[in-house]
Amino acid sequence: MASSGIGTWKVFGCSAAQGAALSPKITTRPGRFSLPAREMLLGSVNFTVVLTSATQQGDCGVKEKDLIHDWNQSESSFDWSAVGEIQLDDETLRDGLQNSSVVDPSIGDKIELLHLMDRLGVHTADIGLPGAGPRAVDAVRGLAQEIVDSGLSIKANCAARTMIADIEPIAEISQSVGVSIEVCTFIGSSPIRQYAEEWTLDKILATSEEAVTFAVAQGLPVLMVTEDTTRARPDDLKAIYTAAIESGAKRLCLADTVGHATPEGTRALVRFVIEEIVEPSGEDIGVDWHGHRDRGLGLANALAAIEAGATRVHGTALGIGERSGNTEMDLLLVNLKLLGVHDADLTMLPEYCRLTAKACGVPLVHSYPVVGEDAFRTGTGVHAAAIVKAEAKGDAWLADRIYSGIPASMVGLRQRIEVGPMSGLSNVKYWLREHGFDPNDEALCGRVFAAAKSTDHTLSEQEIRAVCAES
Repeated sequence: MASSGIGTWKVFGCSAAQGAALSPKITTRPGRFSLPAREMLLGSVNFTVVLTSATQQGDCGVKEKDLIHDWNQSESSFDWSAVGEIQLDDETLRDGLQNSSVVDPSIGDKIELLHLMDRLGVHTADIGLPGAGPRAVDAVRGLAQEIVDSGLSIKANCAARTMIADIEPIAEISQSVGVSIEVCTFIGSSPIRQYAEEWTLDKILATSEEAVTFAVAQGLPVLMVTEDTTRARPDDLKAIYTAAIESGAKRLCLADTVGHATPEGTRALVRFVIEEIVEPSGEDIGVDWHGHRDRGLGLANALAAIEAGATRVHGTALGIGERSGNTEMDLLLVNLKLLGVHDADLTMLPEYCRLTAKACGVPLVHSYPVVGEDAFRTGTGVHAAAIVKAEAKGDAWLADRIYSGIPASMVGLRQRIEVGPMSGLSNVKYWLREHGFDPNDEALCGRVFAAAKSTDHTLSEQEIRAVCAES
């Protein structure tokens, strides 16, 4: 028998002496056991490690890989373990607010959201476009000051058209507050945009070079953003990005402004920019991906961009943004966590999403992944029975994954079993036990079960308690 902060275990399949020798060398972390490979060969020992008691919710017994065959890690799949640090840029407080149905949050709510972003491990946040007017200037100044006063790790950036007038207030705020603010200067790049605006490539180049040069002269880092990059000509992108790099820009942002791209198109574009523009420049240039959800491919495209070499991806809480919205930052965080790319604590993710919904006046749909009301909630008999059986084994790790591709505990939540017309007796007994009733009271179980089968919806707690109160 051996133990650590996560529980106790035994080593089986070998002699007592061998087990005693192996146990101290087993290392643990939540949900995992490991042993130096060389120890597995000693004496040709064929051993098994079995968790006998867990001290933390979400801890797992032995051999996770034997319980879940992960096709996501097939031989032909992308090797996510080889990915370096991927930075995340949160656009909730700027691009997200361009949605026609949202409310511009109060400065207090914006500050709280900024703190939540920081706690979730987001690296940068777009805190506004001060060129939009006095209200925007005040918000940007307040958020920048909060970063300084609270010592937040998150870095600030601001949007700006390729106009000196848009960059000047960013420089002023940066200097007065005493914090570096990255300038995300943007201009349209696609032929359809050029035609509608009556722009020539020469005009785009001239305004871009002037804006980047001015920002750099003010001591501000620059991200050159080409709007509608996913519909732009390769030669135009080469010209615009090369000019921006030569003028001092340190990052390039590929924007799928109208949600046109597919994952394959995203990979092709990112690879083109890296291989044909960034690498030939000889400069250390970061590549950003900014996606939208018009075709429902925002998250898939963000992951594809990372696969192709993007070093920072953008998103917004709940995917709010113009038209159908942006890539969902919350789902991006969850997926990168599951892929082993992002290691921050995500237990504040539900609060981040709930506050965004409340402050921006947007609904948090019940079926929304991970943070929706129904994300970890089931009223189905077969599903509930499996969870109950897993819990009966004393294995919280198993119960949190038996009918869930995402462990609820990862985001500070738990699996919930409800009672409704699709339920079995296992649902009823579980609910009664969880709420302090006797699950072995056959008459009580029968009344609740009958009520569930006679209704057309999942019973509320109030409805079940009313049934329980019947004599």
